[in-house]
Amino acid sequence: MLTDQTIETVVRAALLEDAPWGDLTSQLLIPETAYATARLNAREPGTFSGGAVFAAAMRLTDSAIDVELAIADGDRFEAGDTIATVTGPARSVLQAERVALNLVQRMSGIATLTASFAQAVAHTPARIVDTRKTTPGLRAFERHAVRSGGGHNHRFSLSDAVMAKDNHIAVLTAQSGLSVTDALLAVRAQLSHTTHLEVEVDRIDQIEPVLAARVDTIMLDNFTVEQLRDGVAIVGGRALVEASGNVNLSTVRDIAETGVDVISVGALTHSVRSLDLGLDVVVEANAVAPAVEAAAG
Repeated sequence: MLTDQTIETVVRAALLEDAPWGDLTSQLLIPETAYATARLNAREPGTFSGGAVFAAAMRLTDSAIDVELAIADGDRFEAGDTIATVTGPARSVLQAERVALNLVQRMSGIATLTASFAQAVAHTPARIVDTRKTTPGLRAFERHAVRSGGGHNHRFSLSDAVMAKDNHIAVLTAQSGLSVTDALLAVRAQLSHTTHLEVEVDRIDQIEPVLAARVDTIMLDNFTVEQLRDGVAIVGGRALVEASGNVNLSTVRDIAETGVDVISVGALTHSVRSLDLGLDVVVEANAVAPAVEAAAG
């Protein structure tokens, strides 16, 4: 979950990285009393994500900045739409601009791409899910963006579930001397009833030995569409079926129609393009902070 604490931790670190000793340019060019209104405008259509993150970048730079969001995470927008309006001390708004934009552009890019995948499989029960191929330090942000786009989350970290991939199985069977089934049954015996067990296979003949270990999910990795269809039939509802590998917008519909339950897509986070959003200052001559205006009056 994208909590307030996670947002503040990441955004504070990003702001410190971007302006460790303040914003030299704004301090020199912008009067201390200058006040600004700026609009977060869309340069292209998409699905929004990161409203709380954008607002936090502004607020943590200067608590005097006010952010009014026009849409919520998960909402669609068109090119030219105003997504948010920012009002506050001009120096602070300009200092926060890049961090706020970097995060909301990336999150909205992920949400937009995810929405395209989700729409492509909407006629099936299949879920589009992300992977752990996320930007270090930004996993909670990127996972939230996937949900904004109508996708779902895989395990959040290595601590959340048992997911045995080919390298795990190779070491496990070599060290134990047991068959795949017996080795996995030994693992199953050590798990609590609340811990999920998923196992990856890359060949049809591996399915039955893995299913015999009473796994919760079986991942069919890099299977063709025909092999996926055969694999789903073999599993026959005895476990959830996840398809992984070589998933893109041109293949995901056919993959979903094989009957798999879950389709994991690493590209949602590792190959996404940030959406083109801009923060445009509304120019007002001699604009000063309300408190300064009141004092002058």
